[in-house]
Amino acid sequence: MDEATVRILLDDVRSGAVSADEAVRRLRRLPFADLGFARVDHHRALRQRLPEAVYAPGKTPEQCAEIVAELLAEPGGGPVLLTRVADEQAEAAVTRNPGGVRHQNVLVWRPAEQTKTARILVITAGTADLPVANECVTTLTAYGFRPTLVPDCGVAGIHRLLGTVDEVAEADAVVVVAGMEGALPSFVGGITAAPVVAVPTSVGYGAAFEGVTALLGMLASCAAGITVVGIDNGFGAACAVARLLP
Repeated sequence: MDEATVRILLDDVRSGAVSADEAVRRLRRLPFADLGFARVDHHRALRQRLPEAVYAPGKTPEQCAEIVAELLAEPGGGPVLLTRVADEQAEAAVTRNPGGVRHQNVLVWRPAEQTKTARILVITAGTADLPVANECVTTLTAYGFRPTLVPDCGVAGIHRLLGTVDEVAEADAVVVVAGMEGALPSFVGGITAAPVVAVPTSVGYGAAFEGVTALLGMLASCAAGITVVGIDNGFGAACAVARLLP
């Protein structure tokens, strides 16, 4: 339940379209619903403008399906995302909750209308970074943005990014997804005034240490003000951008 839904409910009570008892029944679901194995947060959108999402790893298919069902049961609720989903979890979730659309490893129900006009670029250093970038793009799209994916622009061939340098300079926010040594966010951060969110990925050979090298490189960037999220956290990067932009 978000702020707009609460306002509509209060207006309906005032006009008599909804009884006080019905309003109390709906509000009773706040701030969370206890499923025994999970406490589903229906209050999150009211607190931070972003609805709760479901992280699939570590959960059984049945648990994934039930948590999604609980989120979808909220009248007027926002987008529902099931991230890092495996095939068995996806099958159970969609069987229990028809209408979910799968975008690689993310399932989305009830996406917001794409009415937000902010110009967001999601840039990857390599093709191997695309699964993490997809998580970011899918999340932003579900939240009503229209992100543009710019793949395979790593510093080993920086001329590939220079072909879209005007778009980078004019962006309202840029997400840079990179593994290996994680150098690309520093370059991007030096050519745009927009907020830059850097996502280290676990892509790379031995000394990349499954993303640790990229993470440390991004944290030590000489481009001031770059935001860095955790390794492979495309979802977190999307949420950071959603918090930054109106």
